[in-house]
Amino acid sequence: MRIIMLAVVAAQIGAALPARAETTPEPGRPLRDMLPLFEANRCADIRDTAGQLFCGDPDLRNAGARLTVAVQERVNRIADRRMAIAENVEWIQSRDLSCGIFERQGGVASLQIPPAKACLLKVTEERIAILADPNFDCLATNTTAGMLICGDPSLAIADKELNGHALALIARMKEDEARNAFAEYARWTRNRDRRCNLADKDNVPLKELSPSEACLAEYIARKTAEIVAAKGDPKRVFGRVTFARTPDADAVDLCVGQIHAANTCGDFLRVSRIVQIDTEVSAEQALVTAEVEMKVLSPFAVCSPIAASCTGTCWDLRAGQARTVPGSRDSLPVAHRLRIEKSFAFQKTDSGDWRCST
Repeated sequence: MRIIMLAVVAAQIGAALPARAETTPEPGRPLRDMLPLFEANRCADIRDTAGQLFCGDPDLRNAGARLTVAVQERVNRIADRRMAIAENVEWIQSRDLSCGIFERQGGVASLQIPPAKACLLKVTEERIAILADPNFDCLATNTTAGMLICGDPSLAIADKELNGHALALIARMKEDEARNAFAEYARWTRNRDRRCNLADKDNVPLKELSPSEACLAEYIARKTAEIVAAKGDPKRVFGRVTFARTPDADAVDLCVGQIHAANTCGDFLRVSRIVQIDTEVSAEQALVTAEVEMKVLSPFAVCSPIAASCTGTCWDLRAGQARTVPGSRDSLPVAHRLRIEKSFAFQKTDSGDWRCST
């Protein structure tokens, strides 16, 4: 799947913010002269300095290959795979900063290779060891609900069991169907957080959110029972035509999911949060205004078919605004967060549910 390949590329070549190290330059020494594999591996095609180092240095290349395996093994054991990919690219950003790589360097060396290499090797080996620990899957969720689950052994076990059942079921599906099922599983998680009053609670102390633990336990148990009841038939759980019971944030999430599935947006973006702002409802129609937060998994132009179909607009990176910048050649970088306020139209069905008509 391409979603896995994105993780592999991010791990292997260090696809992160372009970089420049704040160290003493070595004038007149381009990277191609200092990295023995630079020419053979066509490292000049890689846009960031960390990626060129991993490409052209034998030791870093070996470490990068082992990291790729560790990343893919972790991706393969998690049902919300885009969460794992998003976490990994954020780690790459942190890695580069910790090793003194800050801005794009191009093909000219402006850092001292030995200390940069030593740092990259050290943090890469540490990362490989961390990724091998299944407990890291729980710790790396980076959400309020995830921290509550990880902090309660019974919830952590139940959540791991649900993840295992989901993976076993999705393994029976064809590639395209499986990709959509992984996206639907991620939507379950966002739906769970909203139902348990944990969405947009990043800065709230966990002890104040303990009443939500019972809700989390109930939601995880219900979804686990739903998968078990399917008796190995994934179409009884994933891939069904789903409508919303009410025009709200859950309905918007379904709508965004349909748009992203139709335009293969999951290769480029992960929906991380949807916050309902306003709702206008009549007998047969509804208009829900919500803020949609998305995280970039793979770079794309700020004004492009991907930007238009997957976010609904063009972007001005300098201003951080959703608007067209004539002639811009900028690209949205990996791990960049996009927040946009949009209104979604819904139509009431004969059964009384609501379907997206945007």
